[in-house]
Amino acid sequence: MTRTTDHHTMPAPTPLTATPPSDPLLQLQNETAPPSGPGVNRCLNHSGELALGGIPVICSACKGRRDWLLINQGRNVYIRCRCANEWLEPEIPRADFDAMVNGQWTNYPTLDAAITDTGFDGSFGGMYLTY
Repeated sequence: MTRTTDHHTMPAPTPLTATPPSDPLLQLQNETAPPSGPGVNRCLNHSGELALGGIPVICSACKGRRDWLLINQGRNVYIRCRCANEWLEPEIPRADFDAMVNGQWTNYPTLDAAITDTGFDGSFGGMYLTY
């Protein structure tokens, strides 16, 4: 049996690093793209009354009837009142939430930051804000 001393080794792969796009148009496109992915939380202000199956939504804590924050986390949609009361609403599927989004959004670093900035942290409890 013959022996060879010629060993072929493969070089170690270089790790891939995410480099920001150098093209300003691609950078703008990435910055203005809607947030997506499994870990993204999306919020939607719904200033009017909300009826599910013909029954109006009423906050169980303060009896509020309008001015809601709808929060989409994965497949679930939550309703949050100005008094900071929040509950899972199985009657609103994600497809209906997607239909209500009109294409305008503001990115927040966390869900808590979004809740605080939009006034659904309890600081405006008992008030209806018009905008």
